[in-house]
Amino acid sequence: MEIATKIAPIVLALIMLGLGLGLSIRDFTRILRNPGDFFVGFICQLVILPIVALAIALILNLPPPLAVGLMIIAAAPGGVTSNVLTKFADGDVALSISLTAIISLISIISVPFVVINSASYLGVEIAQDISMINIALKMVLVVTIPVIIGMIIRGFAQNFISSKINIINKLTGWLFVIVFAAVWIEEKNNIFNYIKEAGLAVLILNIAMMIIAYFIAKKFVSGVPQQKCIALECGLQNGTLAVFVATLIFKDVTYIIPTAAYALLMYITGFIFIYILRKSN
Repeated sequence: MEIATKIAPIVLALIMLGLGLGLSIRDFTRILRNPGDFFVGFICQLVILPIVALAIALILNLPPPLAVGLMIIAAAPGGVTSNVLTKFADGDVALSISLTAIISLISIISVPFVVINSASYLGVEIAQDISMINIALKMVLVVTIPVIIGMIIRGFAQNFISSKINIINKLTGWLFVIVFAAVWIEEKNNIFNYIKEAGLAVLILNIAMMIIAYFIAKKFVSGVPQQKCIALECGLQNGTLAVFVATLIFKDVTYIIPTAAYALLMYITGFIFIYILRKSN
């Protein structure tokens, strides 16, 4: 896990810089015009997703390290790729960008809170020098500050950045691949065992959460594009951030297994979900 531990913070910072380059103040103020849609997505991702993950971990009786690993990926904000898949699904891309941006910034508080409390509940000990404040401060360096720098750069070179945003999104996508390639290369002898151990749990979490979010959104949001957006936002997590948090807190590779398995499965299930949505409309 040595390579992943070293490159995850750098890659995550670059991905968040890319996110910031694509943001403007309008992406944050947009929610004021239609706060209901944002609030539904916010609750689905920050509250319901971790609860569903914990329920799955307990029902399947996962070993504590795998259960905590599942909680780490559940606590992670939506990934940048959720914006891309929302576009493919004819969903509300503006809402997706707002959810990704704001929940990513809030994650410096929400992720440590969920992970530390779930670890305590599941009986996993965390080193005494690791605290919520300690994790939050390190996350600020690789999450918050790069986003702010990206937004500042965009402010000074908006036309240039806007013309290159597709290239930036592709680059951040490849950076995501690099992290997980490093994980799988380091653990190549154990890959199939990992999938066997965590595959069912992450598959259930991913599919169940997209379905749950879709039908909750159907009840409360303003339209079908918003339903699609919220479902995909809850199904496509920021795996690089999850790897960073897992390596920051734990030394055992077991805690990364659910994230690595989830990263493999979420695009497959995401595209199948989009296909079903397109066929049903």
